[in-house]
Amino acid sequence: VQLQACGGGLVQAGDSLRLSCTPSGRTGSSYAMGWFRQAPGKQRELVAAITMGGTTNYPGSLKGRFTISRNNAKNIVYLQMNSLKPEDTAVYYCAVDLANRGSRHSGYYGYWGQGTQVTVSS
Repeated sequence: VQLQACGGGLVQAGDSLRLSCTPSGRTGSSYAMGWFRQAPGKQRELVAAITMGGTTNYPGSLKGRFTISRNNAKNIVYLQMNSLKPEDTAVYYCAVDLANRGSRHSGYYGYWGQGTQVTVSS
């Protein structure tokens, strides 16, 4: 499974940004997608996850500002990020869980994209 993430960039605080991720290869018919991020010196953390059926999972701190969605027909997953803050600056990764769990735990995701940098200036 290969993952292509794009949409990162440099924005100002308060701006919005949309990331997209397209998995390819042997994903099977049902898989969950997750977006994670890692800032310098910090652990990788879940941003949002979504199952094939559309069940979402967000950490409480991001719920309301970030929205994950997917178009199964087009095989693409989006992460809409609104009201961005400097503390959102990180490398954002998309990942696939072939067991379709939609978990917060990065260990359940067996395939990862290369990451896309999001930088929010104050």
